[in-house]
Amino acid sequence: MNQRRSFLKKSVAVASALSMPALARAAVAAPHERILRFHNTHTGESLKSVFWAEGQFIPEALQDINKLLRDHRSNTIATIDPALLLLVDKVATQFGSNNVVHIISGYRSPETNAKLAAASGGVARHSMHLEGKAIDLRIPGKDLKHVHKAALALKSGGVGYYHDSQFVHMDTGRVRHW
Repeated sequence: MNQRRSFLKKSVAVASALSMPALARAAVAAPHERILRFHNTHTGESLKSVFWAEGQFIPEALQDINKLLRDHRSNTIATIDPALLLLVDKVATQFGSNNVVHIISGYRSPETNAKLAAASGGVARHSMHLEGKAIDLRIPGKDLKHVHKAALALKSGGVGYYHDSQFVHMDTGRVRHW
């Protein structure tokens, strides 16, 4: 365990505590591990990852999460905002510690976003997905209205409710909702 602690302490944090939003700074102060369980609904891939421990993000875990949340249409991998992962963790743990979060959309390449925006009025041309700062998700077995309400309660970014498509959008942009 000492080697793991040493490794984690020597790992470079993805963002400094001074530049992180309040939610991320609060997580850094907490003394436990944070685990995300994801299932990508488009690729069928699943991942259980300790992405934060000993007061730091774990770079290797973030790389695995980046891959799972890639643009599945172009197979493009981008860096996902660690603060977004903290938001997802906060919402998911409100419904229990073993929930698998189904991912509808994570990162989107500019080409994919342009195609989606042209085909639908519900896709922003300058989407936070382009920056790895947005995620569309659902938690199977949990009422989508409750997931939406939990995300809104954090007051930590944008939250959208897509009843027809059965997902909640969360991002690390300015606080807003739709």
